[in-house]
Amino acid sequence: MNTRSENTLLVVMGVAGCGKSSLGQLCAKALGVPLLEGDDFHSDGNVAKMRSGTPLSDDDRAAWLDVLATQLQAHPLGVVLTCSALKQRYRDRLRAAAPGLRFAFLDLTQEQARERVASRPSHLFPVSLVASQFAALEDPRFEPGVLHLDAVEPLEQLAASVVSWVHAAPATAGLEARS
Repeated sequence: MNTRSENTLLVVMGVAGCGKSSLGQLCAKALGVPLLEGDDFHSDGNVAKMRSGTPLSDDDRAAWLDVLATQLQAHPLGVVLTCSALKQRYRDRLRAAAPGLRFAFLDLTQEQARERVASRPSHLFPVSLVASQFAALEDPRFEPGVLHLDAVEPLEQLAASVVSWVHAAPATAGLEARS
């Protein structure tokens, strides 16, 4: 199913290991828009910090979020971006750059995230940083334009839910939740 969705600006978000990249790929394909992997835009310094097991600070993330905001603006006809977007101020920074931006929040437990991250040893993000992601996470479920998803549901089901939500609600729609 590839249905071009004009002006679909979507962030697939959540902690490390929630499945952002996998869901983002399926959604971008189904919606007929490009996929941007947020991790690809980290500075070399941020990557080195993460690989060494050092959590990123707000200052570390600031320039990265600016780059992501610029990338969203460069794709006004639609894009799917994968980004942890852990704090409301990070999401608000992205929203300011792309009015109508929506977020698909992949939610899972810390233990589930740890197991998933441990299963991908070549990834830049080590298991030791999972707890820091949960410590930083500010629940987005009560913000407008957020779809809450159980990250352990089958990937195809998650993608179908996101695509249906995108097509059913205009980008300016208010609070959305699915548990």
